[in-house]
Amino acid sequence: MARKKPGDRAAEGVSGNTKTAAKEVDSVKSFADKLREHKEFESRWAVLLEARVEYFRGKDLVELLNKFPELKNTLKDERPADDTAEAIGNLLLKRKLVLRCARVVRTVRPGKKKLSKWPARIELSPDQVFSEDDAFFAWTYERRRPLWQTILSFSVPIVTLACCLFPIFPHWCKLAVFYFCLAFLALIFGVLFARWAVFYIMWIMLGKRVWFFPNMLAEEATFSELFKFWPEKSKDDETAPKRTTRLAFALLTAASLWVVFHHAPDEAARARYHKKVSNIIDEVLVWKPNLAALTGNSAQESVILNETAGNDSGTADIASGEAVEPELHELLKDSDGLQEKSIENSSLQEVTGVPGEVEDPAKPGKEHDTDL
Repeated sequence: MARKKPGDRAAEGVSGNTKTAAKEVDSVKSFADKLREHKEFESRWAVLLEARVEYFRGKDLVELLNKFPELKNTLKDERPADDTAEAIGNLLLKRKLVLRCARVVRTVRPGKKKLSKWPARIELSPDQVFSEDDAFFAWTYERRRPLWQTILSFSVPIVTLACCLFPIFPHWCKLAVFYFCLAFLALIFGVLFARWAVFYIMWIMLGKRVWFFPNMLAEEATFSELFKFWPEKSKDDETAPKRTTRLAFALLTAASLWVVFHHAPDEAARARYHKKVSNIIDEVLVWKPNLAALTGNSAQESVILNETAGNDSGTADIASGEAVEPELHELLKDSDGLQEKSIENSSLQEVTGVPGEVEDPAKPGKEHDTDL
């Protein structure tokens, strides 16, 4: 049996140490993944060094570990001896899974009594030590992508191709997309208007600021937080508005509504305005192109019909011109004869002093009268 060389033993020792280190990193990494995916662990997004990062507060980590101590079992052999939240936080900092940050704006804004709980911009802190006193910690790695995000990433090119091919969709499909978009926009604007109406009524009547669906317009909110109906009670002590201010806004709203309803156009004026403008919705509902219009055959057929119609009208004009031309010559001859007779009568009147008469072929002559 061959003996192993010292170099091989050293290589095996190094590989064994790396495998052990990999296992240790994996246990801490799995703990960090469970921590980020926990439902009660709150995190937000902010700008750090011109990049968007996800971060959490130190006190939220302490509260979560005190409430769910079974999460520490994921660390296995890497679990600290003192088994405190501060020690676990320092372990995450040591593994470079998180970085301690601080808020950029440290002064209270005008009209506020306290600093924001979740600042929009953060910066690196010089002290990379865990703390729960106004300390923020940004994750240094991307979260594991769930299955629904993968499905959405594959559906993006399909939706893009469908949008490009929308002009050649059948008419019923265009109508379905059209009505779906209208219903979706009506739902969004309806909810926004209802939010505003409830807030305004509660603010005027009770002086309280109440928004249902509070995260509807929040950029940093997650997909599940968007559908959160009722807001949490705010711990910030906000000053209630004065009664005079609320009364002034109520009177201004009432005056605006009176002006709008009093000067609203009647049905006849609305009908006149409707005739002057074109309704794009009616055009979409009525327009039904056929295959010939899409392929361009209808345009060619119209050009051919116009050319044939022009040729037929030209030949008809020529034929009619030939038929009418002799009549014009005859009329010109008759007019020349009448001018000659008028000249002769005028010369006869100058000689005899008796006014001459132009012979009218329609009247009977003197000879005809004597014969009668």
